[in-house]
Amino acid sequence: MNLWANWWMRASQVSNPLRLARWWRLVEQVNALEPELQKLSNYELRKRSLSLRYRAKAGEPPSRFLVEAYALVREASCRTTGLRHYDVQILGGIALFFGYIAEMDTGEGKTLTATLPLYLHALAGKGAHLATVNDYLAQRDAELLRPLYELLGLSVGLVLTGSSPEERRTAYAADITYGTAKEFGFDFLRDRLLLRRMGVTTSDFLGEGSSQRWDVSGEQPVQRGFYFGLVDEADSVLIDEARTPLIIGAIDSQLQERIAAAFAWSASVAPQFVEDEHYHFDHDEKKVELTAAGRQLVRTLPRYGPVRSMGLVDLYEYVERAIKVHREYHRDRQYIVENGEVVIIDEYTGRKAEGRKWRDGIHQAVEAKEGLRVTVPTGQAARITVQDLFLRYRYLAGMTGTALPAAREFRKIYRTPVVRIPTNRPIIRIRWPDKVFGTSQAKWEAIVQEVQELHSQGRPVLIGTRSIDKSQHLSLLLSAAGIPHQVLNAHEIAREAQIVAQAGQRGRVTVATNMAGRGTDIKLGPGVAQLGGLHVIISEMHDAARIDRQLAGRCGRQGDPGTYRQYLALDDEILLNGFGPQVAERWKERGARKPLGPWPGISRLFRRAQRRVERRHFRDRAALLYHEKQRKKMQRELGQDPYLDTPD
Repeated sequence: MNLWANWWMRASQVSNPLRLARWWRLVEQVNALEPELQKLSNYELRKRSLSLRYRAKAGEPPSRFLVEAYALVREASCRTTGLRHYDVQILGGIALFFGYIAEMDTGEGKTLTATLPLYLHALAGKGAHLATVNDYLAQRDAELLRPLYELLGLSVGLVLTGSSPEERRTAYAADITYGTAKEFGFDFLRDRLLLRRMGVTTSDFLGEGSSQRWDVSGEQPVQRGFYFGLVDEADSVLIDEARTPLIIGAIDSQLQERIAAAFAWSASVAPQFVEDEHYHFDHDEKKVELTAAGRQLVRTLPRYGPVRSMGLVDLYEYVERAIKVHREYHRDRQYIVENGEVVIIDEYTGRKAEGRKWRDGIHQAVEAKEGLRVTVPTGQAARITVQDLFLRYRYLAGMTGTALPAAREFRKIYRTPVVRIPTNRPIIRIRWPDKVFGTSQAKWEAIVQEVQELHSQGRPVLIGTRSIDKSQHLSLLLSAAGIPHQVLNAHEIAREAQIVAQAGQRGRVTVATNMAGRGTDIKLGPGVAQLGGLHVIISEMHDAARIDRQLAGRCGRQGDPGTYRQYLALDDEILLNGFGPQVAERWKERGARKPLGPWPGISRLFRRAQRRVERRHFRDRAALLYHEKQRKKMQRELGQDPYLDTPD
């Protein structure tokens, strides 16, 4: 039975089997070239690669030599990294080349899969970008794969948060550039601002043959255009982070002292305001509105310094913002304080979102709440949404372990269809029945008991938590029970790879925020497979079902055995976020009256709440995209650069 026929049964279980069948024939052709390329020397392999580059620059469509290109990359990888692309990775690379979002399960090797379309598109000499979720992954992948690309005659660049303008310019000039979406976006905006200062119209920017223009001009743009963009963890970058635009501030020093004082004053008085007496809170919109009694309280509170001269309408706004921050933004959940600064924690990955700030004064209100120096919001000089940034690429593709739930949004917003790639080996991961409890306290106690039982058997356990404070709380409970464990959250980012890499070893217990599901592979230690493999505990439902799937996918990689279980409690945040305080409070009171055990029916309530939150977040992203389109349309009509907030 040939390769295509052998995989047909599995292909029929996933999306678009007929398309996959056509692509499998290309995989067979790649395999057929392998014996021939294995006989070549490194010099001959590079020479063959350079001949493809010549054809690409001459204008020949790269699809004509896709088979040879992918066979070259596979052989170069074997020689430089010791890793050989699986057939399903070749299949995934074909999907990425044709502009799809490829859903590939955790452990299927997305990092190596990315080399295929990056190499093929880079042959044209116009640059290929890989955008990932943080500097660590960008640097790791670039360093791992640099020898592969260099063997084939291509250069590799790396853009990190601390890179200088010259380093960035060199990185973007390379054939393949690794970095984060955030840095790609901010570099684009900085280049637009630079062009405005130099009096260069944006229509001239990044034009063909423009490099010589900048050779004699002091400051220079760092980017050279958007040709091919490949997004790693595409759901995180293109969906989860798309609710917040990238903004570069403008400086206005005259009001800084006055505004900083207003933030500090409102933070100090916010605890005095009582819900439903002094303010109303809209749980769907997360909006605070002062009542008549609340406005009266503002007028009677003593004011000091520059706050005395501020108008009441402005003070009402500052107080409403401070109340919102006081009740909705919590240290070690939404943010941490590091080196005297507020650092946002990404709610979907659990990682530090360094360089990002909340909009509309929220970030400054959090700083004031924590008693830190208030970094006064200074307006905005330039902005771009994640959607707009990636729609600038001529060719766009992405890969993630959880794309199908967001397939409609990927197609509608980014015009990228989703295809599921079969796994290299059959999945034997087993889901244990959900457990529902009346209170979080009862839930945490049950989790510790389950960990204790599995730890005594020698099985490794990974417990995913929703926030830093909950990972710390569980850590205290495990310590009290005498269970040795490792904790992975944003405070331990420097040791992330080391901790996660050991999570599959015999008897290992790892507590992690959901960052553990992104970017680092967990391999089973000796003898662990015979014990049942890694067990994953999902301690609380996240706002997006994709995150729960990512966490569950940490076990059962590459045909390994593994199990996972979802724990729920009637006072979990998901019920509050999904149904609001009244419904959540009723369930919380019911749960407090009696403990609950396995209760399959109640799981539907939690999933309904999760879907409501997902729909709300989708509406937020759609609204942002709509308003950005309207804003850009208006600025174009006025003859302004749509990415800058002042006229050219």
